[in-house]
Amino acid sequence: MTLQGWTLILAFVGILLALTKPVGMWLFALYEGRRTPLHALLGPVETGFYRLAGIDPTAEQGWRRYAVHMLIFNVALMAFTYAVLRLQGVLPGNPQGLAGLSPDLAFNTAVSFTTNTNWQSYGGESTMSNLSQMLGLTIHNFLSAATGIALAFALFRGFARREAKAIGNFWADCTRVTLYLLLPLCVVYTVFLIASGVPQALAGVVDVTTLEGAKQSLLLGPVASQEAIKMLGTNGGGFFNANSAHPFENPTALTNMVQMLSIFLIGFGLTWTFGKAVGNTRQGWAILSAMVILFLAGVTVTYWQEAAGNPVLHHLGVGGGNMEGKEVRFGVAASSLFAVVTTAASCGAVNSMHDSFTALGGLVPLFNIQLGEVVIGGVGAGIYGFLLFAILAVFVAGLMVGRTPEYVGKKIESREVKLAVLAIAVLPLMILGLTALSSVVAPGLAGPLNKGPHGFGEILYAFTSAVGNNGSAFAGLSANTPYYNGLLGLAMWVGRFFIIVPMLAIAGSLAAKKHTPESAGSFPTTGGLWVGLLVGIVLILGGLTFLPGLALGPIADHLAMIHGQLS
Repeated sequence: MTLQGWTLILAFVGILLALTKPVGMWLFALYEGRRTPLHALLGPVETGFYRLAGIDPTAEQGWRRYAVHMLIFNVALMAFTYAVLRLQGVLPGNPQGLAGLSPDLAFNTAVSFTTNTNWQSYGGESTMSNLSQMLGLTIHNFLSAATGIALAFALFRGFARREAKAIGNFWADCTRVTLYLLLPLCVVYTVFLIASGVPQALAGVVDVTTLEGAKQSLLLGPVASQEAIKMLGTNGGGFFNANSAHPFENPTALTNMVQMLSIFLIGFGLTWTFGKAVGNTRQGWAILSAMVILFLAGVTVTYWQEAAGNPVLHHLGVGGGNMEGKEVRFGVAASSLFAVVTTAASCGAVNSMHDSFTALGGLVPLFNIQLGEVVIGGVGAGIYGFLLFAILAVFVAGLMVGRTPEYVGKKIESREVKLAVLAIAVLPLMILGLTALSSVVAPGLAGPLNKGPHGFGEILYAFTSAVGNNGSAFAGLSANTPYYNGLLGLAMWVGRFFIIVPMLAIAGSLAAKKHTPESAGSFPTTGGLWVGLLVGIVLILGGLTFLPGLALGPIADHLAMIHGQLS
């Protein structure tokens, strides 16, 4: 570890903390449906959408109606994308003449981008046409991100409203987030990326002559526009198979830093928005503090392990950090930081190969996802996932002080606790169940390229990533098979929507409750004790997935590596 590396990490956190309130204020304006400076330009577009679709944005919805409309919207988008991918070979915008995707791969990809997972069982440049990238995939990058933020707004209203039956209007929330947040930010972001050397073209392959006089074919396409929303919306699906390790997606140290910042930007801002929505911004800062503590702990372990390098190589007299699978343009510190950022959020973009990390260095990205990706988390999904843990934490606190649990003025009763447990239990049940199945059946065992603990880790990481809606991978797993495409697609759908529906039920239940003022006996939910309790609850419940896989997973891999050193 070096001073330069720690300076990068601390500067990263410092910049985000400085941007938290400004971004949160903008999000709060959208949460309330207030006018912004962009309404003068985009207001007529918003109104036109509502008229075209026959939507009254002022007509609010109860939680059931909100959930049904959200599900119908996502199912329709998934079906549309499946059709685009299957018909790719006969559609325009295909300069390479690529064939349509197989049924299982089209299903997996459509589910993946609908759920904001962006798991890719394919190489983008050799599988997807320009039209498929723009119409089939990038559209989901916007709308899945907007859906996540809209759902967070719905839960905020549940906490903020008193004796109310409605939690907002899904169509209005989703439209406002897309028009006034994601779209304008991505326009600026795309221009920055183009200026930095990221391609933005509709051409296919371009033949060039290198400095050595050799002939080389370079694939171009609408990369910059996809890259912008890929990061800002915590999507992670790369135009190229190498993702953000590819110089056409991430050419410089500056673009690398901006990409990492953009992954966390909206997640940081939403914590402030929550505090403002419930009338106490200290509530938001307390949540953010717990998130940042967990994040810095993960970065410290990963950076320490990757900087220390492989003990087997040290035993052979080869010193230095672990550079296997890393871009020399970024090095150990920036690669370690990127790996923790992308798995703390439900992004999945990578600038290095997690499969090549040291055993304990690769353990942290895996653990981040198994926590439910609430360490900042995906846009919207991170904060509403963390609030589920907060409900359980305040329930535990209420048991300790012998009072009915209360959080931000709402009594937390058995209905909310049961729904929170139901939502959180989805992750360990699906991850461990599907990993166990794939570890004993022939199609599952055919996937890993490595044997023993690391091969098991590849299977475990794949289902962790799918259920957690992350999308990164231990790339040693051959996942483009009917078995893995189908099962991972199911995992992604359950991991997204089986959490959302109980969460919306909690929002509806809370909105209907009266406000309960704080009293001398109330458990404080803004101080250091509360932050520590939140961190503890997240770690304990994250262990529901982590501990059962420990014996044959990355820890066993680490012990095997140590054994190799000693022998």
